[in-house]
Amino acid sequence: MSYGLLKGKKGIIFGALNEQSIAWKVAERCHEEGAEFILSNAPIALRMGELNGLAEKTGSEVIGADATSIEDLEKLFDAAIAKFGKIDFILHSIGMSINVRKGKHYTEMNYDWLEKGWDISAVSFHKVMRVAYEKDCMNEWGSILALTYIAAQRTFPDYNDMSDNKAYLESIARTFGNYWGERKVRVNTVSQSPTPTTAGSGVKGFGGFLGYAEDMSPLGNATALECADYCVTLFSDLTKKVTMQNLFHDGGFSSSGVTQKVISKYDTE
Repeated sequence: MSYGLLKGKKGIIFGALNEQSIAWKVAERCHEEGAEFILSNAPIALRMGELNGLAEKTGSEVIGADATSIEDLEKLFDAAIAKFGKIDFILHSIGMSINVRKGKHYTEMNYDWLEKGWDISAVSFHKVMRVAYEKDCMNEWGSILALTYIAAQRTFPDYNDMSDNKAYLESIARTFGNYWGERKVRVNTVSQSPTPTTAGSGVKGFGGFLGYAEDMSPLGNATALECADYCVTLFSDLTKKVTMQNLFHDGGFSSSGVTQKVISKYDTE
């Protein structure tokens, strides 16, 4: 069902890779709610070709950009300004850890890999906002979002340096959000349930993450599509005064000490 919440709004969506991606679902829902946008991902991701199908479905343009490159981002935002004028929303759905991919234990960190993952997963959010800020390309009451995970606050085995990356990402949102507030633009992070995306499924023991979170969440895990619905509300005019927040979208997981489902697995009486 469409409510027309984003009718007339323009934006940029970073990070859609395939149909499992949260950013992919966000793009579909934004289109259904009346928005126009540019889809962007790293050139290596674009070579996979799947994004073209999403672009055709949503009537969007695809512009490749390495989000860690200021030069690439400047070209992307210049193209967006030429196409739309000022824009209303940005989604940052970018994350990668080489240490996770290569199975390097947190206590034996490869620091060159750490720096690369940190740049991709967290610093890129600052770079995206910096370029948008310098080009003054956001409309008043615009909305900038990044996707995160509760491992920024709690320890999860094998989530590795992505926990640190997400913590830094959330800090950037708060700090830069203060400056964006002076321009009547809001900046938030959405802390989503573990979601079976290409990136998420690459974490060792992900099935255990997923099952445990389901049992620990009174409403159950939030799906990628449900996250997309939530992002739509945060891009809409209904949430104008919500900023500098880390917003948990996790079925209640973040507020649960324990649930009966989990207790029952250990209760031997």
